[in-house]
Amino acid sequence: MVVAVFLTVFGERQALAGTAGSTRSAPAPLTPAFGVPEPKRLGERASAQWAPVHQSAKVRVDADAASAAVAPLPLATPEQTTNVVQVLDRRPTTSGVWVRVRVPGVPKGKEGWVPRKALGSPRSVATELLVDRARHRVTLTRHGRVVFTAPAAVGASGSPTPSGSFYIRNRLTRYRSAFYGPIAFGTSARSAVLTDWPAGGFIGIHGTNRPELIPGNVSHGCVRLRNRDILRLDAIMPIGTPVTIT
Repeated sequence: MVVAVFLTVFGERQALAGTAGSTRSAPAPLTPAFGVPEPKRLGERASAQWAPVHQSAKVRVDADAASAAVAPLPLATPEQTTNVVQVLDRRPTTSGVWVRVRVPGVPKGKEGWVPRKALGSPRSVATELLVDRARHRVTLTRHGRVVFTAPAAVGASGSPTPSGSFYIRNRLTRYRSAFYGPIAFGTSARSAVLTDWPAGGFIGIHGTNRPELIPGNVSHGCVRLRNRDILRLDAIMPIGTPVTIT
């Protein structure tokens, strides 16, 4: 993949009891193959789930193949990494198990249902990332405890970083551009302003060659960290981490 794809994608241009009275013991209940924890607010001791996409599908309004489509669910991201979704709930139906997921969308992401068979095995994360635009700061928690915090630059007034609930979609290392620093994370957030770019202006979290601009409102929507800070974050933040932008 060429560097140009990365530049445009990131918008910076450059988851029976036994019968009464029976003499036999009832069999132990089966453990569900796909469990989803109750959602909790950032900072509480909670875990989130995500899953890779194994089959292309459509995200639907309800757990029914006849319901309206919310968004497509492709196998790969615009950066050609495996697409992943955040898992929110599950529902058994007469046609099979359906899973409620969060996917990228404008302006604040989208939610809907996909067949369980379209997804790979669910995976849990105990980390959550908060991006505080007013304070120009990012904070990572693990099991509700702060394990990382650093100053950040966010979107300028004409191209703001969108607020809402998102997740870390991929980790990108194959690009050679000082503008983005040593590492970048792709999120499910998309710019509501610069949607004419290829891939729709996905928001990234990355390093920078202009650390003197941090903290501030200077980007086209992405979250910029000093290179030493993005490397620290890279060591402790896995794919699938929920991201809350306030």
